Amino acid sequence: MSRILITPRSLSSGGHPALAALEEAGFELVMPAPGETPSEAALLAAVPGCVGWLAGVEPVSEAVIEAATDLRVISRNGSGIDNLPLAALERRGIALRRAEGTNARGVAELALTLALSGLRDIVPTHAGLQEGGWPRRTGSEIQGAAVGVVGLGAIGASFAEFCLTLGAEVRGFDPFAPQDRLAHPAFLRGDLARTLAGAGVVSLHAPMPTDGRPVLGGAELALLAPGAVVVNTARAGLVDDAAMIAALDSCRVGTYATDVFHQEPPQMTGLLRHPRVITTSHIGGFTRQSVERSTRCAVDHLLQVLSRHAA
Repeated sequence: MSRILITPRSLSSGGHPALAALEEAGFELVMPAPGETPSEAALLAAVPGCVGWLAGVEPVSEAVIEAATDLRVISRNGSGIDNLPLAALERRGIALRRAEGTNARGVAELALTLALSGLRDIVPTHAGLQEGGWPRRTGSEIQGAAVGVVGLGAIGASFAEFCLTLGAEVRGFDPFAPQDRLAHPAFLRGDLARTLAGAGVVSLHAPMPTDGRPVLGGAELALLAPGAVVVNTARAGLVDDAAMIAALDSCRVGTYATDVFHQEPPQMTGLLRHPRVITTSHIGGFTRQSVERSTRCAVDHLLQVLSRHAA
């Protein structure tokens, strides 16, 4: 029986009804680390003999791909592919499919939640009450606020639309998105500096640059309005950690909210322990609806590719 590797944490404990389609098609499902991120050793042990792989965000090394002697397709249950060795996949002729846009609503809603939480100081206010205090901080409304969106793919565009609906003045930067993205009188598109200049909220929705350098360093953070809220639901490396600590300490940034980390679970660094940092455990696309859409799309991609190989 041909085998399919299942590694997303949301699926590897089994039981998702969409996975039944793979079993009905005659495939054996292999789940080497149920409910957890598999290690390289676990992947090396599990991948030989697998013809398909329903993959999550776990790091995948070239050594794992070299061990995947029968692998024909990797199907991501999301859109990000930074964790995959793309050159190795191309060299081996392994197909790659992405469930693009299926988790956009969930991630965009979390980004909006984090932005509003920062504007109203929800987390420190809650913590103060829990400690027996009565903190009453003057917050800001998103209506009329200058919001910068870096990355205008499905997630960034959805977040921008939410903010526009709430009355924000939204500016966006994306050198690759179509020019007609987001036709709205309160939306302006420009370069990165124009998008960040004077912004009270900035939300990141971009892949890592090819050179691996952060998008937000000290010079970029200096462009923001004093006390700005920065939200990162995209990639931890988009933000220079040391520059962000300095911006928080100087109050150039009032809140940094992140759902993404250099490793998972993260080491609690000085940045992550900062009192004006909000952290969530990579839950952007972890809603019932997003998981459902992403899983069904990823399963469909596997069956489409593998059926062609079987024909």
